[in-house]
Amino acid sequence: MSLLFRKFQEVVNILAKSPRFARDPRHVQFEADMNRLFLYTSYSRLGENADEKDAEEIVEMASKASVADQQRQVQENIHDQIKHICGLMDEILHPDSPNSTLQLRDSPKRSGLSFAVGNSASRVPQPVDSQTQFLSRSELSCYVKDHIGYTLDVKPSQIPHEQAGHGLYLDGEASEGAVVAFYPGVIYSPAYYLYIPGYPRVDASNSYLITRYDGVIINALPWGVGGENLEFWDGSYQPNFRPDSSEIAGKGSDRFWKMLSRPLKSARRLNPGEALERRNPLALAHFANHPAKGTEPNVMVCPYDFPLTEKRMRAYIPNVVFGGQESVGMKRFGNFWFKSWGSSDQRIDVPEMKTLVLVATKPICNEEVYLNYRLSNSKRRPSWYTPVNEEEDQRRWS
Repeated sequence: MSLLFRKFQEVVNILAKSPRFARDPRHVQFEADMNRLFLYTSYSRLGENADEKDAEEIVEMASKASVADQQRQVQENIHDQIKHICGLMDEILHPDSPNSTLQLRDSPKRSGLSFAVGNSASRVPQPVDSQTQFLSRSELSCYVKDHIGYTLDVKPSQIPHEQAGHGLYLDGEASEGAVVAFYPGVIYSPAYYLYIPGYPRVDASNSYLITRYDGVIINALPWGVGGENLEFWDGSYQPNFRPDSSEIAGKGSDRFWKMLSRPLKSARRLNPGEALERRNPLALAHFANHPAKGTEPNVMVCPYDFPLTEKRMRAYIPNVVFGGQESVGMKRFGNFWFKSWGSSDQRIDVPEMKTLVLVATKPICNEEVYLNYRLSNSKRRPSWYTPVNEEEDQRRWS
């Protein structure tokens, strides 16, 4: 399987260097990433009985399918996994409720994959059910590992650098294409950038920010390491989480980083909050470190647009949207974003929340999780950062 992936990536790299793509290298990198995600997640969806013939068929499909079709398939593949994970946690925490479980995923052997993505009706408000099983976060983590084969832990990183701080570890075994972590926190669309704590230098003292290709930013700093209950969370500062001094520059006092974690007072009304399961043991993607020189990453980021019509899953998606679920169209011109007031027929039928997850790019077994940060080369990079692929970094931020 790895040989087939390497062969396909050679084709992707050749395509990226083609003169006809020179005008939009950023989009080229997006297509290359989507190709990889299509391969990994499609192979994972076939299950344990997949063979080399199935892998070859997926590669052939990827070479023929449009980027839009691949995006739809990746979304379906990721949703299939997350629905299974959320259904499992729901079953564990609501063992006595007849309606507590989602339909768990079946993994029959298939020779092909459908490109269809199901849509459903608009969102209906859901009452909060606080009658959950009394389990600690660590106990839930053990149950999750027993059922899916892995869970996550946060402990000192093995990277030989004084600024490495804590890292993310996978406890158990996960195969390539598996969703191993959710990226938690507050979601900011470009329309609400000015409300990100520390704006406009939002990344100066916050290493827990991540950006999607569509410009959406997720701030995981307020989430910390999660909690011990199903609770109402509005993205506010969590007192049980204190970043390492190596991870947050200038953390000289509690006052400094509490201010950094707290939204602007005038913005509180724009961040209504929701009831979330803070015990989710996989909501720790923000602790994944960039690999040291000579080490390859074993996960990659994947955009996941969570359909808000999946009401029973909602509590297990560790994010809130700043500004609520209202949709504000934005257009990008160079480095600037402007509001775009399009017609109502441009709106999607199913309301979605734009999140991120980490997908395994190789089998991971009881080891630290490494994510390629792809830092922009337009700014001074930290001393610990060694590019995994300089060309990819340039295309990503071109």
